[in-house]
Amino acid sequence: MTAPLQRIAVFGPESTGKTTLAQQLAAHFGEPWAPEFVRGFWDEHAGRIVAEDLTAIARGQMANEDAAATRARQVVFCDTELLTNVLWADLLFPGQCPDWVRTEAERRSRSYALYLFCDTDLAFVPDPQRCFPDETGRAMCRRLWRETLASRGLPFAEINGEWEQRGQSAIDTVTARLAAG
Repeated sequence: MTAPLQRIAVFGPESTGKTTLAQQLAAHFGEPWAPEFVRGFWDEHAGRIVAEDLTAIARGQMANEDAAATRARQVVFCDTELLTNVLWADLLFPGQCPDWVRTEAERRSRSYALYLFCDTDLAFVPDPQRCFPDETGRAMCRRLWRETLASRGLPFAEINGEWEQRGQSAIDTVTARLAAG
């Protein structure tokens, strides 16, 4: 009997190395990763995202995750997930997040075997898609993202340190999770 597919979310505020870590984990374990949908959406829309786009962004994120899951044998790594979509919707478009996205984010969050919470201890890398480069903004985002996991009782491990330490910590954590079934 084969073990059920495990979804692992690489989760955290902006500029914490989520994409790099998701790619690194996928390569190490020989499994697929699901890219963060909104990054491509941003590029396709010349950096103009409005509240009316939140449904398309959520659907695209789910589709990326589900497509990657169909290619996985044991685990799929998701570069963010719907709880992050809700957090950004609330920050950038207060009161505009569709109710179905909130409901689906809560439902899907329960299907993740593990969240790898990427800490803000890396240097901020400027990018036109990023909003909170200052220490106050980064600290606020760190609190919001971490509290999102803790308040829901979701399984998570904090990933911090410089790149090598961060990568090895994530590999060790995932290895232990997969061994536990």
